[in-house]
Formats: sequence, C-alpha cells, structure tokens
Amino acid sequence: MPIPSLKITAASLVNALGRGKTGVWQNISREESGLRQARYPGLEFETWIGEVEAAAAYPLEVKLDKFNCRNNRLAKLGLDSDGFRDAVENAKQKYGASRIGVFMGTSTSGIEETEKAYRHMDRERLPQDFDMLHTHNIASVQAYTQASLGLNGVGMTISTACSSSAKVFASAQRHIMAGYCDAAVVGGVDSLCLTTLYGFHSLQLVSAQPCQPWDQDRQGINIGEAAGYALLEKDNRDAPGCRLLGYGESSDAYHMSTPHPQGDGAVLAMQQALARAGLSADAIGYINLHGTATHSNDSAEDVAISRVFKNPLACSSTKGFTGHTLGAAGITEIVFACLALEAGLLPANINFRQRDPAFKTTVLTENKRQVIDYAMSNSFGFGGTNCSVIVGR
Repeated sequence: MPIPSLKITAASLVNALGRGKTGVWQNISREESGLRQARYPGLEFETWIGEVEAAAAYPLEVKLDKFNCRNNRLAKLGLDSDGFRDAVENAKQKYGASRIGVFMGTSTSGIEETEKAYRHMDRERLPQDFDMLHTHNIASVQAYTQASLGLNGVGMTISTACSSSAKVFASAQRHIMAGYCDAAVVGGVDSLCLTTLYGFHSLQLVSAQPCQPWDQDRQGINIGEAAGYALLEKDNRDAPGCRLLGYGESSDAYHMSTPHPQGDGAVLAMQQALARAGLSADAIGYINLHGTATHSNDSAEDVAISRVFKNPLACSSTKGFTGHTLGAAGITEIVFACLALEAGLLPANINFRQRDPAFKTTVLTENKRQVIDYAMSNSFGFGGTNCSVIVGR
C-alpha cells in the first residue's frame, strides 16, 4: 500500500567533488572524478581516495568544541552548505525546535580521534583529554547536528554500514507519520580513517586504481568521505521539487561481508520500495546503483535488478566520482538522484571499460540527457543490511 510522500525541502552535499550541490553537479556534468591517489597520513599501500581536504581543519562552533573530530567537522561543512541552516531555521519557525527530528547515518563516526589517542597512550592510559562520547561514539554526529541546529526533538543514529544514511529516510518517514515530529533533518557523515582503509584492504577489497563499478576487470573499492543532509516535510503535491515516495528495507542474514549471491535481500528492498511508492517497476527511469566495484557486490546487485526489472532501464554507479563514502553513501546518492530528476541528466558510470559478460544489466557509459519522473537509489551494506529509496519530481 502506498505511503504518504514527504517533500525534500532542502538538501546539501559535501564530498570529493566539491562543497555544495552546484559545484558537485558541475563536476558530474563534466564527468570529472573527485578521486585522487591517496596521500593520507600513515597509509602505506597504493589506492585512490575521495578526500574532502577542508575537513582536516574546518572549525566547529566554540561552544561545541567537545565534539571536535574529523567526522563532526565534515558534518559542519555539510550544515554550512547550500543554505541548509536557513532552511532549518524556517522550519523551526513553522514547527518549533522540538518538533523537528534529527536522524543521522554513519559507520565509523569519529574513530580517527581514537586512533590518535592510542598513538599517544601513556603506558596503559589514553590521554586525559580524549572524549570518546562526543567524538568516536556512534551517536556523536547526531548529537552534534542537533546541537548545532538548535533542535531538541526526537532522533537517532543509524549505523548499518553502507545503508546507514539511506535508512534514515525510512526512519524519519515513520516518525513523522506516527506523529513524533512534523519535519525531520536526515543525513549521513563518514570520514576517512586508517581503521577503514586498512580494514577493507585486509579483506582484499581495495583497488590500487580508480574503481571501475560494473566493469569486467573491477578490482575493488576506493574509499571516500562525505557529508549530506536533507530536510523532510509533509508533502504539498503542488509544490515543485523532489519528493520521498517509497523505501524498502531488508536483511540478507547470509554472511558478514558478502551479499547473497542471488540478491534475495536486495530484491525484497526494491520490491518494498516500489510497493510503498505505489509504482510499477516500469515507472522507474533511473537507478543509482550501490555499485561498489567489488566482484561479489556488483554481481549480486546485477542479479537482483534483473529479477525486479524485466525491461532495460538507465543505471549507473556514481562511486567512480566520489569513492565509496560508506555510511554517507545513502544520502549522497539519494541527493544525486534528486539532482538527476531536476536537471534531466542521468550520471555516467565513469571508469567503465568493458562489460562483464555475465551481467544482464547495462550501465550508462556517458551522461544521458533525459527527463524522468522517478528514480531509485540502492544502498546495500555489510551483513546484508539493504535499503532502496525512491524519489520523484
């Protein structure tokens, strides 16, 4: 049964492509990647990363300095972009600070601060000024966002690996419809750290070259960092702009780091999203693929899409532009889907060279000018935590 849609009143983006939606989309329009050869301190293997250099030193508010870590500095970059704070202030005047929820997704949070603390241990003690609660703690970015925006309504942090900031849309929609809030700030922030870089490297999932989603010769992921936010309000169908129409969530319950080879959980997530949006598969004009460029992930997603969508449609992974931004991938790529709808431009699957002959789904090898009404974004995380989100004009 279709769910009530929500209006995406405002959104902001910060990632390796730039700060702000305009600059980010200009680089996508030019098919220019933000990936660069890694020069991250302490990294001793070859790879490419999607780095936001400003996150290293961007200042937090003095009164919120206890939250100071790379992840929250990146969050502030997102809040300070695209006029997002002004949009939230307008919503506060409309609903009140206690009636706007804050739902955030992240996977690593401020773990870089913990890495630093361990490097500066005094025998068996961590430095006295190390504040895990306000930095590394997974809820830190939600608490910082809420405090920075002056909000005091309901909220939570969701940490389900790569689907984290897609699931925030589902949670916010449920809270609004249940009457716990009248509007919601949703977002995702994930920042670079050695734990993530070496962790994926130990699983032999990191590519030494720019990643090649959906390519026959794909070698693995490039890790990126990003911040993204969106403001959701009850929909006025006469108002222009993007709407959240449907979502689907599922769990593979198959393996800790490998997706179900037949994409069973992904199929359920996409089918649920279509049902909640009240749409047939044929209505979708574009899919932003999860498309990580690992062999098992791309293969499982291809199988799942071919099971749900019987007719060819435009698909691409945008991770060749930004890298895999992990817990921020959901919000980043959902906003990309909204921008594609608004601009009538479907992004290319860059770095693609040769089609995998085993795949049934084809990807866009260059940007495509096309006006569509509905787009889907897939986010499939470690442990089989899947989320598909549908947005419409």
